[in-house]
Amino acid sequence: MTLTRFVTKNAFRNKRRSILTVISIAGSLLLLTFMMTLWRAFALDDGSAESAQRLVVRHRVSLTFTLPGYYREKIRAIPGVVAVVPRSWFQGVYKDQKPENFFPRFGTDPDEFFKVFRDIAMPEDQIKAWQRDRQGVIVDDTLAKKYAWKLGDRIYIQGDIYPVNLELYVRGIFHSVPDNKSVYFNAKYVEEAVPFFKGHAGTFSILADSPANVSKVAAAIDDMFRNSPQPTKAESEKAFGLEFVAMLGNVKAFILSICSAVVFATLLVSANTMAMSIRERTREVAVLKTLGFTRRGVLGLFVSEAVALSLAGGFLGASLGALMVFGFSRVMQVTFFPLKITPTIWVSALLTSALVGFLSSALPSYHASKVNIVDGLRHIG
Repeated sequence: MTLTRFVTKNAFRNKRRSILTVISIAGSLLLLTFMMTLWRAFALDDGSAESAQRLVVRHRVSLTFTLPGYYREKIRAIPGVVAVVPRSWFQGVYKDQKPENFFPRFGTDPDEFFKVFRDIAMPEDQIKAWQRDRQGVIVDDTLAKKYAWKLGDRIYIQGDIYPVNLELYVRGIFHSVPDNKSVYFNAKYVEEAVPFFKGHAGTFSILADSPANVSKVAAAIDDMFRNSPQPTKAESEKAFGLEFVAMLGNVKAFILSICSAVVFATLLVSANTMAMSIRERTREVAVLKTLGFTRRGVLGLFVSEAVALSLAGGFLGASLGALMVFGFSRVMQVTFFPLKITPTIWVSALLTSALVGFLSSALPSYHASKVNIVDGLRHIG
């Protein structure tokens, strides 16, 4: 029997206890994987290269306040600005109020939309069809696949914030990386139906000539409208997305605290299991030493068993976490923070489980390796 086979066999010698331990570690690692995915989305993911050149301008007080439409031309004149388009949120209801039927809907300017969002790809003939049709709408290919939308299909959205129902026709299906999961229609549709919205925009999306000039353009915009009745707040697209997270409080600290608690709880569960298992095998330690195993060899065997058990739970938990993230991202249409399990997150989860196995078994394994042969053979337990 090889050492690898010996370690594997002993790790699962008590099948019930080993399976329960693997399940408990898997449950903890599932939650840890999900939390690390959220952390990456909130704090680490920088989006596409094009998004690094984009800014979002909103009302300084709140997103519930709109900006005057003429701000667009003033912003366009600022050095470093390549293109500007309005982007106004339209809440509404598609089919019903179920979360799986929610997706972002924005009114914008079809003529300049693709000048700002150059990382969104769509055939030229579809772009022209959208620009010609006031009731036209373009949809993300992920949404088109989900709802089986095709070119020419009718999409009916019942308005709630604005007293108008949108009857739109699919004129284009676009692709973006990461998935945009949004639909865009001509903002003039709403302006013509809602008099008080005419000449206003919820936000302006801006493309700067380079990522280095984003902060300069943002400062110039805010300085221009600082003393106006509708002051602005210009920020990068990433920072604008983080504004929504800030509304929930210090989410990043919350995620880190959950991750720490998960690792600590997993360590306690694993340590208790390893201590019980090693204590029951005191006489076995004496036999192993009688057969010629050194203290270092005994220590390595027990630690290896614990790491193998933890890795089994970690692999199961990371796999279930990946499925959980996939399902969550399919149900909740997250645009600013696309959720995705990366190889780094996967490896981090496995390394965490291995570290938990090592730490939980190090102390009891060390004490077991010091057991005297005679005392070990006399041990009853």
